[in-house]
Amino acid sequence: MSQLVQFHRGKANDSESRSLADFWSFSDSQMESRHDFIQWMFPLEEPSSFNPNAPILTRADLEAFRDDPALRDNLLRSFDRFLAFLGLAREGDRVVPAADFEKKQWRLTEPNHNWLRITRVLTSLRLLGLGNQSEAFYQGLERLVEQGKARISADTRAYWKNATFPDQPQ
Repeated sequence: MSQLVQFHRGKANDSESRSLADFWSFSDSQMESRHDFIQWMFPLEEPSSFNPNAPILTRADLEAFRDDPALRDNLLRSFDRFLAFLGLAREGDRVVPAADFEKKQWRLTEPNHNWLRITRVLTSLRLLGLGNQSEAFYQGLERLVEQGKARISADTRAYWKNATFPDQPQ
C-alpha cells in the first residue's frame, strides 16, 4: 500500500508529517500561503514542478481509489474544502457560489497560483474516480464566467476543459 493511499485513508502523513485532516482544518490564509499541500490532497500522474516531495500517482493508486469508496469519500471532502477556499460549494450535482463568494471571489478574478491549483483539482478528481464532480466544477466555473463573476482567460479555460474532458477535441 503506497504512502499516498495510506495518507488518504488517514493512516499516514505527508512528507512534512501532516495528515489529511490537518489539511482539511487549514484556514483559508494557510491554504493561500502554503504551496506544498495541494499535491497531496489532489495527486497527479506527473511530478510537481513546485513540490519535489509530492507523490506521483501509480497504477496501483488509481485502482485503489477506483475500488475503495472510503478513499473517494475523503477525496470528496478535500474537494469540498477546496471549494470553500474559493467561495464555492456543491449543491446537488452542481458547483455554485457559496454565501461568502464575494469575499473570496478575488481568487478567480486575476491570474494567480489558484488557477493552476484548479487545473490540478479538475484532473485529479477525474483520474481518481470523481469525474462527475470534475465536470460539475468545470461547469460551475464556466457559469461564473458567463455571469461576469469571474474573469478567467480563454487560455486558462481551455486548460480546465482539457483537464476535465481530455478526450474531447478542443
